[in-house]
Amino acid sequence: MSSPPERHRFVIVPHRPYARVLAGAVLAAWLGSLLATWWIASERAAPGMSKLREELELTSKRATEAEALTRQLRQNVATLRRSDQISRSANTELQASLAEREEEVSALRADVAFYERLVGATGQRRGLSVHEAVFTQEAAGTWRYTVTLTQNLNRGAISKGEARVSVEGVSEGRLRTLGWEDLKQEPGAPGQAFSFRYFQQLEGSVMLPEGFTPQRVRVQLRSDGSTVDQAFPWQARNPRGE
Repeated sequence: MSSPPERHRFVIVPHRPYARVLAGAVLAAWLGSLLATWWIASERAAPGMSKLREELELTSKRATEAEALTRQLRQNVATLRRSDQISRSANTELQASLAEREEEVSALRADVAFYERLVGATGQRRGLSVHEAVFTQEAAGTWRYTVTLTQNLNRGAISKGEARVSVEGVSEGRLRTLGWEDLKQEPGAPGQAFSFRYFQQLEGSVMLPEGFTPQRVRVQLRSDGSTVDQAFPWQARNPRGE
């Protein structure tokens, strides 16, 4: 026995031409609502975001300019400091040079006054005498003395003789006098000869013992049977003559 023939089934679908268009519109509306929601949420979450970005850019620009200005200012400060050091150094050297020139001028004026008194018509007439005695310490530890002798009483005469120097001071808390032989460290040392018409400077070197503090200098002159004895406070000069 054969089975009955299979029947074909048919589905009837109604024709709807606007369904796709409607679906597309709904989809577009949904996407638009999403974009609007995102924009509104962004504006509400950060309503000044764009302004903040502008301020950030402006601040960054100002910071860059400030850094450049700071570098320039630091360079200017370093330059000014160096210039100030140079100016201070130059000013110190100038002051020292000026002080030396003033001392030289003062010494020259004193020399001029000395010569005027010695050879001038109005100068006081004096016989053989000691004008000054000064000492300058030398590198070897010795002291170089300069003793200036003068006379203008008899301008036509020549004064001759010998000079001796002694130094009075303190050693180990006691007064002590170093004679000519002690200073020259030579027993029986002869005096230093002099011969001049108006003035003469006697120079030489002597040695002071360690721990001895000089206080006064005594110069003794012997000429034509007469003796001149004069004392002066200890006067020391440094090697530059100051």
